[in-house]
Amino acid sequence: QVQLVESGGGLVQPGGSLRLSCAASGFILDDYTIGWFRQAPEKEREGVSCINNSNGSTYYADSVKGRFTISRDNAKNTLYLQMNSLKPEDTAVYYCAADPKERLCLPFFESWGQGTQVTVSS
Repeated sequence: QVQLVESGGGLVQPGGSLRLSCAASGFILDDYTIGWFRQAPEKEREGVSCINNSNGSTYYADSVKGRFTISRDNAKNTLYLQMNSLKPEDTAVYYCAADPKERLCLPFFESWGQGTQVTVSS
């Protein structure tokens, strides 16, 4: 059974940093397309960053390029999202997701975590 558990969210001031973690179980992370998505109040869920399972290529939304970094630790079967220079508009619930197929970074992945709240505010 595929399970994804996010952690690391919280309240941070503008310009600060957070690192989100997503512990995966029930499957091998390296075999799946995996990614981070976020949903702000009254907005649609959007792709933040993904790693494609076919070639390991990464995708970043324009709004986070140069500030966020996606990575994975295959030994720990864990996905990370390092978020630097955070802005108030980054405030959202962040979800990790996984899919056994090659996917674009769109919110149609097969398996989802429960989400972790990130709030950027002074």
